[in-house]
Amino acid sequence: MSTPRRSPKRPAIRTASASPGRPVDRPGDDEIWPRVTRELADDLAVDALARDRAGKVPFDEVARLQEAGLPGLLTAPGPTRRGADWRAACAVVREISAADSSVGELLAHHYALSWSSRFFGPAHEAGDTGSPALALDVCTAEERWLLAGGIEPPHAGSAPGLTLTPADGPGGGWILDGRRTFASGVTVADRLVVGARPGGTGDLLVVLVDPARAGVFTEAATDRVGQRLAGAGTVTFDHVPVEARHVLGTLPHDEHAVAPFTTLAPLALRLLLVQVGLGIAEGALAEARDISRAGQAGPVPADRAGGPTGADGAVGTGDDPYLLLAYGELATAAHAAAAVVERATHALAGGLLAEWSLGPEERADIAVLVAAAETVTGRAAVHITTRILELVDGTAGADAHGGGPGFDRFWRNARALTAPTQAAHRLRDIGDHYLHGTHARLTLLV
Repeated sequence: MSTPRRSPKRPAIRTASASPGRPVDRPGDDEIWPRVTRELADDLAVDALARDRAGKVPFDEVARLQEAGLPGLLTAPGPTRRGADWRAACAVVREISAADSSVGELLAHHYALSWSSRFFGPAHEAGDTGSPALALDVCTAEERWLLAGGIEPPHAGSAPGLTLTPADGPGGGWILDGRRTFASGVTVADRLVVGARPGGTGDLLVVLVDPARAGVFTEAATDRVGQRLAGAGTVTFDHVPVEARHVLGTLPHDEHAVAPFTTLAPLALRLLLVQVGLGIAEGALAEARDISRAGQAGPVPADRAGGPTGADGAVGTGDDPYLLLAYGELATAAHAAAAVVERATHALAGGLLAEWSLGPEERADIAVLVAAAETVTGRAAVHITTRILELVDGTAGADAHGGGPGFDRFWRNARALTAPTQAAHRLRDIGDHYLHGTHARLTLLV
């Protein structure tokens, strides 16, 4: 049955109105986003464990995002610094994910999809604010939508995916049918962005669908190991009308006809999900550090009177050399992952600003950096969250009322997030590019 939705509407943060096709003018917002994000992250961290254990549909989480105004953050920056850029969006996703990675994943998919009309719409000159290809991110900010869905075509040998058939009548348009499973947001989305083929073959059309329309049925995924509050589920489209104006763009069937800028779409999503993974690692490490500090504080034992002490006679935090070694290893892994991610973020932001002038060589370099960030961060997140479980086991404060601090959720979330990624494939592409200069295929298969 169709899942009810509609988060309460609250005034957006200083969002001015704009004419259709133009970014929303928010010249003063760049300075407040870090503070807004930090406050929301602190709020989410307070009850993250309780919400994870409850595993409910994330209506409350979406309401908090909307109240903070974060879904409308990413509109294209221009000469007057309208909106925020991708680096700001990545920073927001990373910090939110450190507190609650399910909410971070919701936001990551939303940000990537909000640029669908830019990636798949008609080419235009950089800085052209009058192009209709700029419409979706503006509508998202003005209408305060949360987007969900997915655009990549089905893999070979899988189900045929979503199909479109021409609609009868003078208005034209299409009829959407099919069934698809999505990793995030479909149970709470205001709009769905999906890819479907006319007649099941040929070019992929990217369309915008209102999930409240008749014929759209959403079934929540209730048996997930991790990322339980990401709003994953399966959506069935049964003869759903799609107006011609809601076709956002086209993905050509021939990969050689796909512009390099268009192929940044999956890279943008992958890098945003990397930010989620990095946030999981950093959040787990910080929370474990707090537990270890609390368990290590106390009076100086008689046999350690000559050891390091503070002015009040307390032992320095974590004076166990093996504990120090463990935290040094984990902190170094997190720092290394952050450095690789930062380089990939910088490269992708430059490619997005280049828009349709981006060349295949630049796109290939960006793809390699994103693949490296994905591989390094995925391994670091799983390693850090696994090791954290060992470090806090039996530590004072780790047996809090209600089953402990819930460090298993970090491990479960890291595993659920990284499981779909084939690290061996990424490393092979990186090696082929490094050794032979080979470009990864210009497709949208994630």
